[in-house]
Amino acid sequence: MQHRDRIRKLLRTVGCWQDVNGDVSTRLAMGKFCCHDGAPLSSELHARLARECRRLVLAEQQFAELEKKLIDQLSEPVQKRIADLERLKAIGSVGATRLVLELFWRHFDNRRQVGSCVGLVPQPYDSGESRVDQGISKQGNRRVRSLLIEMAWFWLRYQPDSAIAQWFTQRTLGNAQNKRGKRIAIVAVARRLVIALWRYLEHGVIPEGAVLKNARTGG
Repeated sequence: MQHRDRIRKLLRTVGCWQDVNGDVSTRLAMGKFCCHDGAPLSSELHARLARECRRLVLAEQQFAELEKKLIDQLSEPVQKRIADLERLKAIGSVGATRLVLELFWRHFDNRRQVGSCVGLVPQPYDSGESRVDQGISKQGNRRVRSLLIEMAWFWLRYQPDSAIAQWFTQRTLGNAQNKRGKRIAIVAVARRLVIALWRYLEHGVIPEGAVLKNARTGG
């Protein structure tokens, strides 16, 4: 979304590289964002960011209203798929709707087809004498790929006991300052997540360790 992109660019001007996913407005009000040297943001920058946050909230509210009207017009099977995804903690109505309408309307035979569709599969370079991993292919639906990266961060936050989140923790353990390593790992999380969601929708297999929103826990 353009508003988040502008917020991100404004923060970059003072060397702040924190992500701008989730509730940016609350984090800004709590002083969670700071300059590269730890100094607080200037009053002018803070005011600009606050205005941009208000625009972001309004845009997301309007988008949610449009999404609701769209969902009401969808067929019953499609609405059920969206509702099934929303049952998983960390997945909201917007993300569930976009995934179903832009990705999970297709039929996939296996997990590699799912990863390939959104460009989240390894792209090795094989010259005959050497084989080097060049990262992901980045082919397929760019919008869905970006959405999955954002959803992956939410998954880590709201599904910390899931197998996917634990894999990320183990992979990045001891590298808290390695931002590049985390960026690489989050792509792998997004790939594991989209495959897990496909299995969940197609076969009813809840992602390992994941919690449903309506599940009751003891204690």
